Amino acid sequence: MAILPGKIRAKKKEEAKAPLSAVEERAKLEAEKIALEEERVYRKGVISVKDLVAPAAMKIEPSFVVLNDVFVRTVFIVSYPRYVSVGWFSPVINMSKTLDVAMYIYPVPAPMILKQLKKKAGTIEAQILSDAEKGAPRDPLRETALRDIEKLRDDLTTGVEHFFQFALYVTFYTKSKEELDKTSEEIETLFGGKLIYSKKVLYQAEQGFNSTIPLGNDELMITFNMNSSPIASSFPFISADLTSDNGILFGINRHNNSLILFDRFSLQNANAVVFATSGAGKSYTVKLEVLRSLMLGTDVLIIDPEMEYKHLSDAVGGTYINISLASDSKLNPFDLPRAVGEDVSVEDIIRSAVITMKGLVRLMLGGLSTEEDSVVDRALLEAYAKKDIVPGADLTRVEPPIMQDFQEVLEGMEGAGNLVVRLKKYTEGTFAGLLNSPTTVDVRNNLVIFSVRDLEDELRPLAIYAIVNFIWNVVRSERKKRILIIDEAWWLMQHEDSAKFIFALVKRCRKYYLGVTTITQDVNDFLRSPYGQAIVTNSSLQLLMKQSPASIDLVQKTFNLTQGEKYLLLESGVGEGILFAGAKHAAIKVVASYTEDQIITTDPRQLLEIEQAKKEFQEQMEEGAPPSV
Repeated sequence: MAILPGKIRAKKKEEAKAPLSAVEERAKLEAEKIALEEERVYRKGVISVKDLVAPAAMKIEPSFVVLNDVFVRTVFIVSYPRYVSVGWFSPVINMSKTLDVAMYIYPVPAPMILKQLKKKAGTIEAQILSDAEKGAPRDPLRETALRDIEKLRDDLTTGVEHFFQFALYVTFYTKSKEELDKTSEEIETLFGGKLIYSKKVLYQAEQGFNSTIPLGNDELMITFNMNSSPIASSFPFISADLTSDNGILFGINRHNNSLILFDRFSLQNANAVVFATSGAGKSYTVKLEVLRSLMLGTDVLIIDPEMEYKHLSDAVGGTYINISLASDSKLNPFDLPRAVGEDVSVEDIIRSAVITMKGLVRLMLGGLSTEEDSVVDRALLEAYAKKDIVPGADLTRVEPPIMQDFQEVLEGMEGAGNLVVRLKKYTEGTFAGLLNSPTTVDVRNNLVIFSVRDLEDELRPLAIYAIVNFIWNVVRSERKKRILIIDEAWWLMQHEDSAKFIFALVKRCRKYYLGVTTITQDVNDFLRSPYGQAIVTNSSLQLLMKQSPASIDLVQKTFNLTQGEKYLLLESGVGEGILFAGAKHAAIKVVASYTEDQIITTDPRQLLEIEQAKKEFQEQMEEGAPPSV
């Protein structure tokens, strides 16, 4: 007999509804157990996120936790003063330490707090009245507390403020127990300076660590009653404010779009260092500062190794001096300051000039032995004496010697034959046109630029040394707000004498109202020099722009950069970086107007367009046709 499909389905449903026998039930449970065991074994061999982030070992001590070989401690805040300023938490956030910060904010219903505040206000008012009836002197603390409570009640009632319980924990990580204790003391001292009382965890080290990892579990539950305003002032993600009423615009703060506007002469010293790779915008940034400083009456002197500042000089009417063997512009390294202050003796001026000249002679002759150093010292003093430059002389009426005079003195001294032979290259030989002539340049201009592009590489350090010495004499002659810019400063850092001279200049220039800006793209060579490190230390203004991966680790160590700041420098675009001004630092983006950009640009494509536009304009003027716009 044929069975229809509908009847087959009905029969299967009836069989499914039928109860299973005991054997079948056990078989089903056994199959489920085997499947679960297989799943457990499989999961055991699969790497999870927990396996990746969990430490290999964890040791819990009474006041700290050890994760692998890292020491971890948590500090929590117990109480706050009556008033906390905006950004009070920034000194801790800006510490060059590895920190985790956790903030827990628990809302409290306003009616509940208003009821408690009403009771508290009544209690304090009763105490004040009781003291008045007894004739006791008024208690300013109680009166202040009553005013604060009444104001908070008004703000809560009108909805201006809300009430919360606020918990703040800071967990820090170090490589040793000694460093852990030192960091703990630093953080507690920073809090104590703000009258904020903090404690380190004790027998709650694990709970403190768990409370600051990104899980959102508050296992400490140490809270403080606080309304909206002080909690808002605790907001940790802040950026340094470098805006003031005076100074020039350096750029825009990339974190909050505020203006970075200040006067470098208002800092501890006006020195600056600029580190960046080629093409990152360091020369563009410095030229923009020069242009804006000139508008405020600051004199600027520049050592230009690649003739990058010529267009800027032409645009503002500056003096551009090209130093080369065939140039008519000459600098005499034997020059002395044009005027002598009342507090400086002529003898000190001569002694300082001799020391500086010995550094130049070492560069020229490739080093001096001990005997040669003594001979050169006596010869320099006699060269000055030959021109009547002796202690007690009037330096305004004397003419300094030149290199030829120095050579003639050496020729008359015993044991100086080898020195004379080596020196003749600069007086009679190939290089005679550089340092063997009286000074012929005039620096009476707001902008003076010395170009050394046309000099051979061998002569460039000598010329820069002589130029810096000449500028130093000008600076000492008259106190005036000035900026000296040394581009490609690594040329001078290659030789100890020139590096030492620049370092001495950077240390002393503050007394003469001078700020020295050193620019370099060869960061490794500059920072590995002990004088380079010292120059950075003595510069209150430091600008770091895009860095190469080869030098970023040295830069990070020198400037105590965080990992975020390190990657910011690696990924920065043109004109972007980090500006350090004293204790503050901020991410900066340099911006210029269209007119400023046309004057200071170093982009070869833009420069060609500008030159072409000039050429077309001149041709149209010569033809008498109206110039096209």
